[in-house]
Formats: sequence, C-alpha cells, structure tokens
Amino acid sequence: MANVMTVEVVSPEKVLYSGEATMVITRTIGGGEVAFQPGHVAFLGALTENHTRVFLADGSTEDVAVHGGFVEVSNNKVSILSDAAELGSQVDIERARSAKERAEETLRHEHDAEAVSALGRAHARLNAAGAL
Repeated sequence: MANVMTVEVVSPEKVLYSGEATMVITRTIGGGEVAFQPGHVAFLGALTENHTRVFLADGSTEDVAVHGGFVEVSNNKVSILSDAAELGSQVDIERARSAKERAEETLRHEHDAEAVSALGRAHARLNAAGAL
C-alpha cells in the first residue's frame, strides 16, 4: 500500500508499537514538532520528552509518551528509539500528576535541571494519556 509506512517505537525494555501508519508526529530537540508521512526523505533527529502520535491506517491513533532518544526515517520506515517510552493507554495518570506537581513545586523555589526534565516527562505522559 503506497499510502502507509512501517513504524516502530522501541524502548530499552520492549517494542511498544510495530506496524503500519499513515503519519507520525513527534518532537525533536530544538526543532519542534515534525511530521512524517509515507515517502518522507531520510531524516535523523534527537528527541525530547514529548507526546508522539502514530496515526494508524484504520483511522485510530496510538499515543506514546517518549522520553528522549532518536527518530530515524529511511526507506518508508520511521523508527523511534527511545531512552524510555510508554503507551498512553498504560500511563498511571495519578502518578504522572503527582510527578508534575512535585516538579512544579521544586521549580517555584529554584531552577533545577532535573525538575525541568521531570516536568517534561510528566507533561508527555499526561498528554499521551489524554489527561492534560
């Protein structure tokens, strides 16, 4: 099928998604959101914490919280190799909300790089779960 591409989302623990899709939207460091569709030119980019969307051929969307890593596009295949990732349907929303609140509280008092990163991860998780 010419209007689909192969997509893999992989974390160190497991393959979170492997299949066909019509589009993938993710966020690169310093580059903002980027969308990939079938036939996209070769691309390699570093990822930041984000809510990645994989648009499946049946019209549904696979939401993924991605916490860093890389995206590679080549030969009609999008590979997301993440430092850590989880499907939106598997996010523990209360745990993510608590992490967000802790990070925000820390940032009210001081600029802390780990708190900034934790806040980014919490936002990615909550967005992927549809809770933000």
